[in-house]
Amino acid sequence: MNAVSRVGWPRWRQLVSIVVAVIALLGLVAEQSVSAAPRGEFSWPLQPRPAVERRFDKPAHDWLPGHRGVDLAGAAGQAVLAAGDGIVVFAGTVAGKPVVSIDHPGGLRTTYEPVRAAVSVGLRVRRGTRIGTLEAGHEGCPTAACLHWGARREAAGHTPREYIDPLGLLHPTPLRLKPVT
Repeated sequence: MNAVSRVGWPRWRQLVSIVVAVIALLGLVAEQSVSAAPRGEFSWPLQPRPAVERRFDKPAHDWLPGHRGVDLAGAAGQAVLAAGDGIVVFAGTVAGKPVVSIDHPGGLRTTYEPVRAAVSVGLRVRRGTRIGTLEAGHEGCPTAACLHWGARREAAGHTPREYIDPLGLLHPTPLRLKPVT
């Protein structure tokens, strides 16, 4: 005797309907929790989502060549946003380039260049806060303006400072299962 015979066809269909409804409800709850992103998560520093013109290329050692961030295609004058909650620790120029740096919880620091600052040191910012304006002229950028977005983990204990790929801070779109009808 199989499961359908024991339960009966109408009862079996009712059980399948309940299981499908529970799966759909779980998907709805997961979708709502993703859209209400908790504090501390990161998002793109340019909107709409920019093209990645040059990817992260971690050097074997801090002093060796590499690309310690990503270059994102933008437009001169475009608003640059804080990728995550934190405190502005630098807003000025480095080697003639305007730079903004933000410290985030957990020893993470993000940098944005060339960005004319609209914030000052010590200001607490939230993800999505406008921190400045993108300027043209980023060396090696194939478009008129690129945002160089970098990230690093600060030294802690015996762990040295480490450059990380800022794209790894972003969460990919979650997988959602839809019910089969």
